[in-house]
Amino acid sequence: MKTLYLLVPLAPLAGAILAGFFGKILGRTGSHLVTILGVAISFALSVMIYQDVQAGHLFNGTVYTWMESGGLKLEVGFLIDPLTVMMMLVVNFVSLMVHVYTIGYMADDPGYQRFFSYISLFTFSMLMLVMSNNFVQLFFGWEAVGLVSYLLIGFWYTRPTAIYANLKAFLVNRVGDFGFLLGIGLIAAYAGSLDYATVFAKGKELATLTEAVTGWPLITAICICLFIGAMGKSAQFPLHVWLPDSMEGPTPISALIHAATMVTAGIFMVSRMSPLFELSDTALSFVIVIGAITTLFMALIAIVQTDIKRVVAYSTLSQLGYMTMALGASAYSVAIFHLMTHAFFKAVLFLGAGSVIIAMHHEQDMRRMGGLRKYMPITYATMFIAAIANAGLPPFAGFFSKDSIIEAVHLAQVPGAGFAYFCALAAVFVGGLYSFRLIFFTFHGKERFREPAHDAHGHGAHADDHGDHGHHGPVEPHETPKVVTVPLILLSIPAIASGWLIGTILYGKWFGGAIYIAEAHKGLEVMAEEFHGVLGMMMHGVTTLPFWLAASGAATAWFLYIVRPDLPAVIKKKSGVLATILEEKYGFDRFNDWFFAGGARLIGRGLWKGGDQMLIDGVMVNGSAGAVGWISGVVRLIQTGYIYQYAFGMVFGVLGLLSLMWWLGQRGLI
Repeated sequence: MKTLYLLVPLAPLAGAILAGFFGKILGRTGSHLVTILGVAISFALSVMIYQDVQAGHLFNGTVYTWMESGGLKLEVGFLIDPLTVMMMLVVNFVSLMVHVYTIGYMADDPGYQRFFSYISLFTFSMLMLVMSNNFVQLFFGWEAVGLVSYLLIGFWYTRPTAIYANLKAFLVNRVGDFGFLLGIGLIAAYAGSLDYATVFAKGKELATLTEAVTGWPLITAICICLFIGAMGKSAQFPLHVWLPDSMEGPTPISALIHAATMVTAGIFMVSRMSPLFELSDTALSFVIVIGAITTLFMALIAIVQTDIKRVVAYSTLSQLGYMTMALGASAYSVAIFHLMTHAFFKAVLFLGAGSVIIAMHHEQDMRRMGGLRKYMPITYATMFIAAIANAGLPPFAGFFSKDSIIEAVHLAQVPGAGFAYFCALAAVFVGGLYSFRLIFFTFHGKERFREPAHDAHGHGAHADDHGDHGHHGPVEPHETPKVVTVPLILLSIPAIASGWLIGTILYGKWFGGAIYIAEAHKGLEVMAEEFHGVLGMMMHGVTTLPFWLAASGAATAWFLYIVRPDLPAVIKKKSGVLATILEEKYGFDRFNDWFFAGGARLIGRGLWKGGDQMLIDGVMVNGSAGAVGWISGVVRLIQTGYIYQYAFGMVFGVLGLLSLMWWLGQRGLI
């Protein structure tokens, strides 16, 4: 079986290498065939491994020992359990659909082979991360997905906005990764091992220690440092700023990064580290509050966005906040359950947005859309399903996972749970509003794409095309090819039905020992007692506050964008500074540009002027040359060739030497 496990990540890696190095030889067709085949093999093997795990066969072992130093082993190893298998299935299935979709979306792009190589390499990196059984391999996968995301976000590298976006993603993630590395360093220093099982076994011992420098409880310091890494990867406040700008990359990678892979890495990591996090209520409180802030405040930004991809991006931020709240409430299995359902319906929203962009000749501004339902029935139907799931309305997948998170937060006993519960409920209404605003604004109402552009390309309008910033003439929309719509249809099926597995995944001991919950945290036990099947949950759900908040949000969107489409502009005008705050995204981008980018520019200018020009060029280079020139000039004055001048100098030299000896003798030095 070890060979089988090894083939899961290596199959996409082989496809990436073939498409990357031999793309010109293979051609476009050959490149997409080898990468799709690699991911398809990986998915098929994941299904086989899932069946094996269901039969009770788990694995935790080393594949290769890279280095051993002072008893600390750096290894490549796999941990195959229900948590790993779920991630493998989700990552591979969504990645496979994205690969197929890319054939249609990137058909005319000159970097076709390069893109397929990158997304296959991205899949390999994520699989190495989720299959790891030690912190070394976890960190390798962690950094690898960050590196490949940099390449993918800046795929259209001739566009300044894409370069800015990939640098922003790279630098913000380095902030989080610094904390992550500190956490791993503390584990290595105090546990003496980087193997998961060994570290988890020493968890209670670590909980009795304090960090030597700060005096903090060691386990709290470790967990908060690890979670700071998750804040970067999973785009939690205030390290969320990179994700919306990453929409500069092609739409397929937006779906892959923001639905099933990179942004879920932090959620997976904290769930895997549950034996450590359960030992620190302080860390759990920190996690639940950060998740709550992200959930509500990012959802509010989504309701003012006009770029169709950015609406979905801020929706992703909000949904990641829900998952993070579940982690803080010790409902790790609920967080992973929402990770799974979210991966499907969010992939549909991103790929559906890409389908709209293709049909609209690379127009992304929803103010230039409207009335697309009759032109794009398949895209409309799939995105409508995904919007219902995203809003958390039954009977679709999002309802079961989101409702479970809200209940888990309500039952949580950690400090900050009350604030988190309020944010979760408020975000339900906002989620219904922005989800259906996207649908009604894009697919219903007046056909605005036939009108002159005027000022539609204001803030938030970005083109998703290489070298084109939006289509400015009249367009004739059309349904996209089957290579685009078939993945949408296939992803819509689990977006509808994956939530129906709630009884098995949450209350059927699906995860077994892969997730640990302390005895003091009984929220899931209470939820299990109150669960009476899928139908019972739906019937009860329609009587609860979250359902009516989500339905109210949807109804508000219908009224504003179907019944009274003139009202949004009036509300925006009346809102004044509130609308400006949301459009400015609370000023984070401006502050970062002023403080970090501006500060870096000031430091760079200071180093250039003071360090380079004055110190290095002025003193060390030109100064030394000037000093040599001055000394040469002085020496030239006394090197005249006249004997009487040399004799005169000798007399003064002898007098000077005698005077020095007398002075030294007077002081007893000679």
